[in-house]
Amino acid sequence: MTGLSSRPMPDLTVPRGDVRLHVLRIDGSADPGAPSLVLANSLGTHLALWDAVLPHLPPGLRVIRWDKRGHGRSSAPPAPYAMGALVSDAEAVMEATGTRDAVFAGLSIGGMIAQGLAVKRPDLVRALVLSNTAARIGTKALWEDRIAAVRRHGLEPLADGILDRWFSRGFRRSDAVAPWREMLLSTTVEGYCGCCAAIAGTDFLTPTSGLRLPVLGIAGSEDGATPPDLVRETVDLVPGSRFELMRGAGHLPPVEAPEAYAALLTGFLDATGHL
Repeated sequence: MTGLSSRPMPDLTVPRGDVRLHVLRIDGSADPGAPSLVLANSLGTHLALWDAVLPHLPPGLRVIRWDKRGHGRSSAPPAPYAMGALVSDAEAVMEATGTRDAVFAGLSIGGMIAQGLAVKRPDLVRALVLSNTAARIGTKALWEDRIAAVRRHGLEPLADGILDRWFSRGFRRSDAVAPWREMLLSTTVEGYCGCCAAIAGTDFLTPTSGLRLPVLGIAGSEDGATPPDLVRETVDLVPGSRFELMRGAGHLPPVEAPEAYAALLTGFLDATGHL
C-alpha cells in the first residue's frame, strides 16, 4: 500500500475580518467527500510541523492544515488573542474547504483548539486526537511572565529553554534541531504573545468533560511542556477515550517519530471507521 500523496492542491487563503489565514494546504485526496483529517499545530510552529507524517498516512485521506494567526504566513494581528478567536479560525477553515465530519488532530495549543471546536461545532468533528495537550496548560501567571519576557527581549533568549521542553535530549543534541529553532524564531512577537494569552485564559476542564465522541490522547515520555500525566488527565475526562505514550519522544512527536506517530493516527482512523 502506498502512502498519502505529498503533492498538495493549490494553497488557499481564508479571510477572517482583518486577519488572513494563509497557506491553507489540502494534501492527499482531491475528493471533498473523502475522509478528512484536520491538523492543528503547536505554539511557535507552522503547518510544516506535519510534513514528515504525511508520507506515512494511508491513501485516500484528505488532509487539511493551516497556519494559526500570528504564525507562518498568516496575518499577525496585535495581541492578545482569545481562544474563541482561534477556535473560530479553525471553524472558518473547515467551512471554507467544505470539511465536515472530520477527525481533528491538534497538538499543544492545537489540541486546545480541537477541544473548543468539538464543543462548539459537533457537526464538524466526529473524533479527536489530543496530542501533547491538556484542557488547561500552565498557569495564568506563567504565561503572563512569558509574554512579558518576549515583549522585552524577543524569542531568542528563550529559545534554548523552549527547545529543551520540546525535544528529547538526543534530538536536541543533533543537527536536526536547527530547523525547528529557526521556525520558532520566525514566529512574530505578536503571534507568539497573542497565542500565549489565549492559552493563559483557557480552562476546558468542564466543557471537555461533557464531550461524547471518540478521543485518542498521545503523549511523549520526554515532553517537558505537557507531561504525560497532564495529557492523560485531560483524555480521561472523556468516557471511552484511549491514551498512547510515545516513549523517547518529546513535545513534538510528529517531528521526532513521524512514522510511529502516523501509525497511531492510522490505527485510530481505522478504529473509528474513518478509513
